[in-house]
Amino acid sequence: MESYDLIILGGGLAGMCAAVEAGEQGENVLLLEKQDELGGSTVLSSGYMAFAGTDMQEKAGIIDSTESLLADMTEVGGGVNDQSLVAEYGRHQLETYQWLVDHDIEFRSLEAVSGHSVPRGHIIDPHQAIQSLYKRVKQLKNVTVYFNAPARRLLKNDKGRIDTVFYEKDGVERKAVASKGVVIASGGFAKSEELLGQFAPQLKGALTIGGAGSQGDGIRMAWEHGAWVKDLPYLNGTYGFHPSAAGKLKSQGLAFYKGAIMVNQLGKRFVNESISYKLLGKAAFDQPDQISYQVWDQTVMDKGVIDDPLYDFELLIKRRLLYKADTLEELADCIDVPVEVLEDTISRYNQGVQNGEDPDFGRRSLTHNYGKPTAIETAPFYAFESTVAMLATYAGISVNAKAQVVNPFGESISGLYAAGEVTGGFHGAGYMTGSSLGKAAVFGRIAVKAAVSENAVV
Repeated sequence: MESYDLIILGGGLAGMCAAVEAGEQGENVLLLEKQDELGGSTVLSSGYMAFAGTDMQEKAGIIDSTESLLADMTEVGGGVNDQSLVAEYGRHQLETYQWLVDHDIEFRSLEAVSGHSVPRGHIIDPHQAIQSLYKRVKQLKNVTVYFNAPARRLLKNDKGRIDTVFYEKDGVERKAVASKGVVIASGGFAKSEELLGQFAPQLKGALTIGGAGSQGDGIRMAWEHGAWVKDLPYLNGTYGFHPSAAGKLKSQGLAFYKGAIMVNQLGKRFVNESISYKLLGKAAFDQPDQISYQVWDQTVMDKGVIDDPLYDFELLIKRRLLYKADTLEELADCIDVPVEVLEDTISRYNQGVQNGEDPDFGRRSLTHNYGKPTAIETAPFYAFESTVAMLATYAGISVNAKAQVVNPFGESISGLYAAGEVTGGFHGAGYMTGSSLGKAAVFGRIAVKAAVSENAVV
């Protein structure tokens, strides 16, 4: 039987950070990746990471703090986030940012996105990040990575501790023992029709575009041993994807965070566009046919950011996904909404911008507490057909601040740890952009440190 100090399930950002951390501590590590390549849902993400007080912010003249970051996270999460997890993130976020920099992860730029009071969305290329971590793993002779090796079940020893992983490799069932712990970093269940049907039936019909391996395997394995789960009632899709995103290209645009409005097929606004795009997803999914349109003018168009995964509006033009018209009447005809209604909607919105008070939905900012809305009045005008997608589930296994998996009574399950999308409790009822990749990196390393510390020889 194979024997290791630690076994890590999953090669997304959480699993790779855990593998590097463990390898650099001298632990003998096995990482099992279900697919034939690393990355999971990480490489499908927009690449934002939420950090505060970084050198990038300082150079840009942005004043931020851990306290502000955590306050935003809690507010966006509706105050139901597990505060022990939020606090732990705060304690390690800046150190983790520097750790990633030291491991050659390239942070390209800063943007203010969903839930941010200041620009703190540090943008990475997820592929570059995963490959940089994998390059480091390959330098560590004490870390073994198996591809096409799905974990199937976990087993306790005679002392009640999780220490054995049953998995498959090359069509053969195998098992390995971990003396210090098993870290589940296997992602969520955005690709599991069964689990989505169980826990998010209200999202039936949403695009499902998560990683192919996101079938909820890790959650099932943990449940078998008494793991509690959190945040499942708050499952929502992500707004801003073009309906064609179910195909090869996952085209997405969040022009509403630069000043666009959202209208349904009747030409009417239906939500405060500055809130979390998970909550926007809930509101948008209630609209006719689950289709709506982001509408903006040239003023907003000029705020686009080339090569940004969320704000590259020129890319949407190149992909022929934007409607463009010289007048609102022409735009209404393009998207087949009543012209009188659309014109009245925009006129009413513009009047609210001028008066400093949105009379219908209370919008006062571009995103969360950042930025000021502008009137939609400068031709040409644009529209982007948008819908809701399940990209990541942001709910799952309950863990404590040491990333130990816990049962319904809050007691840790010996030998079992979890990090990344597979966990619940951190985000609460909403989602602040960048906090998902952020928590993956932070708690992937915390899980390893806790496992090593718990089994240290005194």
